Amino acid sequence: MTMLKTVCFGELMLRLSPPGFERLFQTPSLQASFGGGEANVAVSLAQFGCDSAYVTCLPANPVGDAALRTLRAEGVNVEHVVRGGTRLGLYFAETGASQRASTVVYDRAHSAISELPPGSIPWHDVFDGARWFHWTGITPALSESAAACTREALQAARRAGVGVSVDLNFRSKLWSAREAQQTMRPLIEQADLLIANEEDLQSVLGVAVRGVDVIAGTLDVDAYREAATRVVREFGVSQVAITLRESLSASDNAWSAVLLDGPSRQFYQSQRYVIRLVDRIGGGDSFAAGLIYGALSGRDHESSLRFAVAASALKQTIPGDFNHVSLAEVDRLVAGDASGRVQR
Repeated sequence: MTMLKTVCFGELMLRLSPPGFERLFQTPSLQASFGGGEANVAVSLAQFGCDSAYVTCLPANPVGDAALRTLRAEGVNVEHVVRGGTRLGLYFAETGASQRASTVVYDRAHSAISELPPGSIPWHDVFDGARWFHWTGITPALSESAAACTREALQAARRAGVGVSVDLNFRSKLWSAREAQQTMRPLIEQADLLIANEEDLQSVLGVAVRGVDVIAGTLDVDAYREAATRVVREFGVSQVAITLRESLSASDNAWSAVLLDGPSRQFYQSQRYVIRLVDRIGGGDSFAAGLIYGALSGRDHESSLRFAVAASALKQTIPGDFNHVSLAEVDRLVAGDASGRVQR
């Protein structure tokens, strides 16, 4: 199969985490790695064999150099990464266990990408030969200039005729629901595929999923169908995918998803996995990458959904933001091999 060129745009951050299940600064050690919603998607797509391009802004200092080396090592095309700004955004991630929730603390104000001026990226060149563009609601939440750069990217993607996906990724620590709706609603209308969970739908679109209690783990699939139908009708997107996370505890989650195809009105529900979590950060991003890869590789909607759920279930067993799994491993899980037996 010819390599499929994809483009992702967003913020790469330095992640700092205490060892194992320790609290922040319980000991002075912190493990450093890189991650970020759109970068996580780019890495997954590279793992699946795509020509995966990632666009961001990194400071021209040793931290930015290390970030760039990491992306290259993951097979990501960084030709159009802009070097500038004064700092890389940070986040501190503490892994929970049992009844203690995982927590994230951001330190990303005035990061390089948040101060990137519109017109800094040659989007016409970026999208040359591309088949797909992915962005998330995190980027326009960073600053008005980041939102303007996102609008530029979407306009260029539409001119280039590429498919567009958006993961709403509402972050209450970055903006309010009112601010998110004002900025995001016009941008969403340019997407082909919208990815969300129930909180995203409520906060970013004002679309409630009735009868759902995410704390108690109560899910009504028909309610998700109704919400997805409303999104298709009101925003004109072709497909809506919603991840369903049942938080049994901080250590154990059930994971599945649904997909509504607007043109055919077909509604699909995936398989369900119960996962003993190692690191849930990046789970939604690996789901998005699975859907994108499924669409570009010619899989039907149901097969793409099953592939995406399997890929994201595997990610949540891997430390760090990035999903280091192969196509063969994902397809093996889709086929039903969930035993965890040693592969010899």
